[in-house]
Amino acid sequence: MQYFKKILFWALLSLFSSLSSATELLLAKVYPETSSDHIEISEWLVSEKLDGVRAFWNGEKLYFRSGREINAPAWFTQDFPQQKLDGELWMRRGTFSKLSGIVRREEGVDHSESWKKIKYKIFELPDEVGTFMQRAEKMVALTEHLEIPWLTPIKQHQLKSEEELFIWLDQVVAADGEGVMLHRANSLYHAGRSSDLLKLKKWQDAEATVIKILPGNGKYSEMMGALLVENGVGRRFKIGSGFSDRERQTPPSVGTLITYKYTGVTSSGLPRFASFMRIRKPF
Repeated sequence: MQYFKKILFWALLSLFSSLSSATELLLAKVYPETSSDHIEISEWLVSEKLDGVRAFWNGEKLYFRSGREINAPAWFTQDFPQQKLDGELWMRRGTFSKLSGIVRREEGVDHSESWKKIKYKIFELPDEVGTFMQRAEKMVALTEHLEIPWLTPIKQHQLKSEEELFIWLDQVVAADGEGVMLHRANSLYHAGRSSDLLKLKKWQDAEATVIKILPGNGKYSEMMGALLVENGVGRRFKIGSGFSDRERQTPPSVGTLITYKYTGVTSSGLPRFASFMRIRKPF
């Protein structure tokens, strides 16, 4: 009996280690807001920030950032390389909710047809040495060699100035994109949140927990008017915009974690122009 307990212990430890390694990814910081902290744009590679689902390929299986395995069809990953990949599962702009519903389906559900609409857009090779510029070139070479239509690198751009950067950001957002990512061209890979990777959006987003559902007035008199929410630092505020009529009729329940967007904060530290985006699904 003791022998089998030891076997079970080491099996669980091995599984835990495998899942833990899947979560040790490079994470972005926010693009600096003050002029004194601004960067030399020509030293960075810039790409569109996709509104997809982060996915890590460990050489054998796909995982969410949380470490939970993604139930992808066998044909989707059967020709993937044995090396580690980091990227986003993505369909097209404005389809996050639909994408999320597909990739979160549990094992045993036949959803192979839905996955034909999904691409795996990679932006990192965690095990590769060299600068990000070199890794970006290797991603292009790797995907061209594999010739898997749904496995492609996110296109990287070199811009000359911050003016060019913000012009391109406006173009991306106007086309229903989320924002842009900046990766320091000469940086080496390391896991964790890093100033070598920056995200830039026209607005910021964050999570908050629903505390109370507030009734509406006027045309929303029989629906939800707003949500009273609490953010991660304990500040409470109302969110009354960004909802469809259907969402107002069946609002997120108390205790639900939601994602909202906002444009900066007030002098009292509350988010300015907070607007509902979606229910935060655990991955």
